[in-house]
Parts: sequence; C-alpha cells; structure tokens
Amino acid sequence: MPERLAEMLLDLWTPLIILWIALPPCIYMAPMNQSHVLTDSLAVLLSLWGDDTAILWVWEGLFSCLHTDLDPGSKKIKYILSGDGAGTIFQINDVTGDIHAIKRLDREEKAEYTLTAQAVDWETNKPLEPPSEFIIKVQDINDNAPEFLNGPYHATVPEMSILGTSVTNVTATDADDPVYGNSAKLVYSILEGQPYFSIEPETAIIKTALPNMDREAKEEYLVVIQAKDMGGHSGGLSGTTTLTVTLTDVNDNPPKFAQSLYHFSVPEDVVLGTAIGRVKANDQDVGENAQSSYDIIDGDGTALFEITSDAQAQDGIIRLRKPLDFETKKSYTLKVEAANVHIDPRFSSRGPFKDTATVKIVVEDADEPPVFSSPTYLLEVHENAALNSVIGQVTARDPDITSSPIRFSIDRHTDLERQFNINADDGKITLATPLDRELSVWHNITIIATEIRNHSQISRVPVAIKVLDVNDNAPEFASEYEAFLCENGKPGQVIQTVSAMDKDDPKNGHYFLYSLLPEMVNNPNFTIKKNEGKCISFHNGFNRQKQEVYLLPIIISDSGNPPLSSTSTLTIRVCGCSNDGVVQSCNVEAYVLPIGLSMGALIAILACIILLLVIVVLFVTLRRHKNEPLIIKDDEDVRENIIRYDDEGGGEEDTEAFDIATLQNPDGINGFLPRWGLPTQCRIPPSLHLIYFHKDTKINCIP
Repeated sequence: MPERLAEMLLDLWTPLIILWIALPPCIYMAPMNQSHVLTDSLAVLLSLWGDDTAILWVWEGLFSCLHTDLDPGSKKIKYILSGDGAGTIFQINDVTGDIHAIKRLDREEKAEYTLTAQAVDWETNKPLEPPSEFIIKVQDINDNAPEFLNGPYHATVPEMSILGTSVTNVTATDADDPVYGNSAKLVYSILEGQPYFSIEPETAIIKTALPNMDREAKEEYLVVIQAKDMGGHSGGLSGTTTLTVTLTDVNDNPPKFAQSLYHFSVPEDVVLGTAIGRVKANDQDVGENAQSSYDIIDGDGTALFEITSDAQAQDGIIRLRKPLDFETKKSYTLKVEAANVHIDPRFSSRGPFKDTATVKIVVEDADEPPVFSSPTYLLEVHENAALNSVIGQVTARDPDITSSPIRFSIDRHTDLERQFNINADDGKITLATPLDRELSVWHNITIIATEIRNHSQISRVPVAIKVLDVNDNAPEFASEYEAFLCENGKPGQVIQTVSAMDKDDPKNGHYFLYSLLPEMVNNPNFTIKKNEGKCISFHNGFNRQKQEVYLLPIIISDSGNPPLSSTSTLTIRVCGCSNDGVVQSCNVEAYVLPIGLSMGALIAILACIILLLVIVVLFVTLRRHKNEPLIIKDDEDVRENIIRYDDEGGGEEDTEAFDIATLQNPDGINGFLPRWGLPTQCRIPPSLHLIYFHKDTKINCIP
C-alpha cells in the first residue's frame, strides 16, 4: 500500500515539475555576440501539457514570449511567426512577441509543431536578425478511453473441460501515448460471466473458472469484459465488450430407450423386407456423438427379423427377413440393443454407452393361398401311353385354420394343344392326346390351385413332363447309297459300306444288324456282313452289256424290344475302270457304238448336225418373210393420200401401166423411179404413199 501511494504522488508531481522547468513565462533571446544578433538557429522546446486549454489555465494562454535586445521597447520592431499551425493554431503578438494558442490541441491528431519566429523592421519588414526555429511538443494527458476494435467476440470450448482451459483472448487499444505515464497502460477484468470464466489482467486470456461445465445443462454464456487505463487506478478511463462462449458437445451421455417394452403386430402374409416397427433410443448429445447402431442380441425371432439404423431419424427399423406362419407360431420376443457409434475414451468411466429394450411381435392370421406339396413337379410318361391314363398327381392344401377345399386346373396358355387334363378334385393329370417323343421330349405346363371359398386365393406350380422313348421307329439308311463296281473287279472286293439311323433313343445306344432278303441269301453275285454293313462282290467278270445296274435289297434290324426292321435298296452300277481300278465311265456307249467311235467324235458329229439344222431354219424363215404382202399399218395415211386418175386400165394383159412390184416392196418407195410410158403428170412422187388398187380401177391424173 505505501508503494502504491508513492507511485500516485510521483504521477501527480512529475508533470508539474517538468512544466515549471520547460515553460518560463518569457524566453529571453540573448545576443550571441557584440552585435546583439540572435543565433542563426535558436531552437526552443515548448512542452505543452494537456490537450485543450491547460496552458491557458496555468498561464492564461501564453506559451512563450519572444523578445530581442536590439532596441528594447522600440516600436520599430515587429515579430512574425510561421510554420505548422501559425495563424491557425498559434498566434504571436507582433509587438510584444507573446505566443498564444487559439485552438484546442489534440496530441492524438498531431504530437508536435515546428514554428519559425523572426524580428523584422516595422516599416520595411526587413529582417533584423536571422529566423529562430521552435519545436512545440504536445504532452499527452489521459483523454482517450480503451476500445475493443474487434468486438463483440465469439468463442467455443468443449464441455466437461478441466479448470483453466483456455477459451480465447481479446485485445483493446488506447489512443493515448503508451510511453508516457500510465495513460495507455490497460488492465482487463470480467464484469459479468463469473464464476464460470476468468481473465488474465495483462494478457486478456480468458479461461474456464469451473471444471466439467455441462452443455446439456447450459450451452451458451455471455461474458462482459472491461479494459481500464491508468493501470486500473482510480480515475482511469475504461471500455467494455462482450464475449459469447458456446460449449461444444462431447459424447458424455449414453443412449436411452424411451420405453423398455415395445409392442408390434404384423399379418402373416406381409411381404419380405416390410418395416414392422421402429424403436428409438434418445441421446442428449448432438451430431455424431448421438449416433447409435441397433442390433437384435437375443430372442426367438432372430432368424426371422432384422433391425437397421436410420441415420437421419436416429432410430432402428425392424424388418421381416423370412415368411411368417400364423399356424406355426403366433408371437415372437426380441431383445434390441442401441449403442453409441463414436465413444470418447475420456468418458468411458461413465459407460456403458448402450441400452436395451424388449420388443414383442404378434403375428396376425391372414387368408393365405393354397400351398403345393412341392415347389415343382417332374413327371415321366412313355410315348405309347394310352389315352386318359394317369401320368402323375399334384397335391395342395389350404394353410389356414378354416382349410378351404381346393380345385385344380391347367393353365391352357401353357398347354395350347390340350394334350393333358387334370382332375379338378384330386389333381391327377391324365393324357388327352397321343405323345410322340420324336416330336417333343419335354412338355411344361402350369397347374393352378384355387380355394373354393375364396377364388381370389390362387397358387401356381410348374410341372415338367418328360416323354420316355419306346421302340416305335424302324432303322433306315442314313442316306441314299449308290455303289460302283468295276467290270474287272476281283472277287471279295468291298463295294460299299452302309450305315443306318433310328429316330428312337434307346438307353444303351443303337446296335443294327444288316442282312439280305431270305430269297437272296444264296445270291451268287453279292453278300453282306451283318454287323458291319459292308457289301462284298462274289465273282469277277461283270459285263455292262449284259446288266449295267443291280438292285440289292438290304434288311436293317435294331436291338429294341421288340426289334424293328426295314428294307432299303442299294443301287450298284457296273462301270468301266482303268487297270488301277479308277472308274472311267458308267453308261452303255460300249454297245450302242460298235464301230468304236470315241465320245469326242460323237460330240463333234452332233454339233455339226445341230449347226446345219439352224442354218436351214434361218433360210426358210427369211424366204417366208420376203414373200409376205405389204401390210399398211397407218389407216389415216391411206385415207389422205388417194390418187385419182381417169385412164382406163388395160386389164390383166396390161403390164406397162403400173409397177406392181413397187407396191409389194415398201422399202423401194424411197428409191422410187418413174415408169416410162406413163404421162408425166401421173408419175407418182416419192412423197406419196402407195396403196393397192383393183385391176379395173381408173386413175385420174390431176396436174
């Protein structure tokens, strides 16, 4: 306390002592030499304490007086002042040299002024001495309060923070001079916001003053902060600002179900995946700290139900995984758990961060469609089965307690040819039309089961019917065979190897036997191997002139039960071959041309005959075309080109009057030449058309 009092007294007397030293009532300008001239540059430091009229109050506005000893009291000397603020802020008495302030001073606007004073002749304004320079510094006083330029402030701090956790720091500024006195020395304090927060007086760092503040109890705090100058002493100026502190959330609360027991009901025919109900565990935390995952941890319906988490609503959705059956089980009990996803290990001691609840689900009865004894059926029937014979049977039942009777039918869209029928009461499937495995091996139909009491309850089941093979097709040649035998072939030579095919499909595969007709067993020319289907010649020396083609019937038998057989014919042609056994020709030219002409010669002769016939036909056609009479095609020209004449013809004996050949040959018109002996005026010009006339017709020649 004594130290504090001494500091206050020092702050009070220091300005007064400096003012007494720095500001005498008059500054005497002593001459620097015998000529009484002022120094070239006389600098006078005038420290003005305070801003406004402090000096005026102390010295009645007189800062200083300038006086020269050249001629004391002389009226011929005039004082002038120039420089910063001369005439506007500072004014000099031109007679006495007194300097006065005529305006309020503010150090924060301008801290010092440089002025120049000079003594001049009153009449001529000639300098009597060199100018003197003055520097006036404005001393600071505490006239500015501290300000928080960035306020109001906002800050956050996690809830449950320990004591002394830093929140933020604030800064105030003071326009007063920080190097002189305590005018700009600031001290910070909290006016409102205790006991939750504290502040460092010099650094303005705000810290928590209470530990474990709970966001769920109070989330936001308003703190009022004061900054005071003069080091916080009495009489100092102050400024305030506000700081809003928000507690951020941490995961310090476990989830909690709103109720310990939930009840839901669901029809037994509900679709898989349908949401049955929702359960929710509330968490006082927010954001990701409130996220919970849901699981079914126990119960008799863990295989039938599942639970998923809804991230938006933060609840659990119970869904159906497998079908329900009211007749089998009418209710289920589940134990559901909700646990936080993000756990803060700092608060694990507050755990466990989970909660459980019981869910009871009641299954409601529903009218269900019939249920077949099997999801699919596979039936087999032989292709020679008798009509109306029973192929197989399907069965279905009503799973409801009432157990309605069932009627069966065939979906005819799957049996367009109506090959099958079904007994509506017992579900026996019968054959309606004959079957042929070779046409279709499989038949797929759909059986419909309908409740008699409720026709809307329908079920369908696929039935696959496989047609089994019976030996109903005889084997036959795989293709039409034609063998060629050389005239000079050796006995025992294999002429042809044949193969057979059978439309049937025996279990052990095909096995065929080949043989000749009974009446041809002793055939002297050919034989056949039964198991290999090879035709072999018996002797040599076949003659094409005697017999060119041999037809050999072959019996093919299968191994079915009973075995079936068929007869196919092998055509054998006798051909002429080279010495190497290469077939050269297989026709009868050898005995239709005994003179031994070759094939090339025969073709040449035939070509000449055809050429002669063509020439004759062309000649006859041209002759006939030449003898045809002229045919007039244009009737209009005939009417318009009539020639009149009055001369009487000479009859049949007159051969000089007209050239009838010209009329018979139209091509000769353009090259028309007049006949001699006719009058000139009767000569027909080339441009006229010629027409036929009767022999007694008269022709008049008109000039």
